Amino acid sequence: MKIPGQLSTEINILPSDRQSNMGEDGHPRRTDSGLLPNVELPRRMWAGSRIKFLADIPLDVSITRKSTLIAATPKTGRSGKMLFATVRHEITAEGSETGIVEEQDIVYREAASLNTPFARATAHPDDVDPVARAVTPDPLLLFRYSALTFNGHRIHYDRDYARNAEGYPALVVHGPLIATLMLDHLLRELTSPIQSYSFRAVAPSFDGETIQLGLRRDGNDVQLRAIGPEGLLMTGMAKLAPGS
Repeated sequence: MKIPGQLSTEINILPSDRQSNMGEDGHPRRTDSGLLPNVELPRRMWAGSRIKFLADIPLDVSITRKSTLIAATPKTGRSGKMLFATVRHEITAEGSETGIVEEQDIVYREAASLNTPFARATAHPDDVDPVARAVTPDPLLLFRYSALTFNGHRIHYDRDYARNAEGYPALVVHGPLIATLMLDHLLRELTSPIQSYSFRAVAPSFDGETIQLGLRRDGNDVQLRAIGPEGLLMTGMAKLAPGS
């Protein structure tokens, strides 16, 4: 397995992986020379991110994203062996200082046991958020978000694959899509500049399930939550600019 920090990549064009280089799950195949760890754990899931907005990104300029693997930590949980990888992305506009820094956590897991019924562990919220709205992701929204983010992971648009290969009961709502919906909920209520935004996945959500988006503000700190029919799906925290 690659040592964190050994490799970084600079990307200034859209993804261009050939169809022949795609794995069964819809992601590009991992190799020893690639950025992400090449481990024999087939299931890949996003777990959370921490984003800092350091400077404005002007329109109509070229941008570069530099990605670096900064951590790769093996663990063992209820579902078996796992590997938690953290990738740092730095986005810079041409002729400017770095504008956005994101640390993204990705978890690799063993193959699903299709003989065991799917069960998700959820935490039930004890209170009600003062500002809330409901969204119900459907297959069209999931497909369009996959296209928008160049995400080929089949669990988001191929129902047979999601059920028969990875053991999910339905199409899986993208973790980043839930995070995007929480941020959109904030921006609908507040117009203040955002300095940072972090979010952590708690449990998966599936197409057709209603998600309650919650918001509560304490000064420049905003707590965000996404709650599904069985409990908490995601938590988030945004920090607003001073004086907002």
